[in-house]
Amino acid sequence: MSSPKYQKLEDEEPATQNLLTSSEIEPPKETETLDDHAGPQLPKGYGTIPQTPSRNQRNYANLGEGTTQNPNFHLPVEEPDHLCYSLFTLLCCCLPLGIAALVFSIQTREAYQRGDIAAARRNSRLALILANTALGVGLVFIIVYIVLVVIMSNKMHNYQPPPGQ
Repeated sequence: MSSPKYQKLEDEEPATQNLLTSSEIEPPKETETLDDHAGPQLPKGYGTIPQTPSRNQRNYANLGEGTTQNPNFHLPVEEPDHLCYSLFTLLCCCLPLGIAALVFSIQTREAYQRGDIAAARRNSRLALILANTALGVGLVFIIVYIVLVVIMSNKMHNYQPPPGQ
């Protein structure tokens, strides 16, 4: 550092900055927004990336509105609750299995309204299995009943009283 320029700069003390305290800082005007201070920006809707919901967010759009605008967004498929089928099996086939199918049908609807798609799928599947089982058991009982009635009517029709009575 033999140059006189460098020695002169080293000898001088750096100038201190006048820092403002928090009471001296002016609060921003209420009409100003952060966008006013952010610098030049693209116009809204032009060249911006559309926001898509993350996996953990639930975003249900109205069916008639905006579903064609974002092809990456899919509405969750509502699971069928099989309520009518469960009621039919409850009343006409097998009462205990029909009651169980009806309970799971109602739980399917409630789970979908909560947004719990996994529980809705599970309950829908159980309601369908129980309703099918109730229908099968009911049909077996009906067929057995018809066979027994036919056998009994044939025995009654072919009945001949013993002689002497």
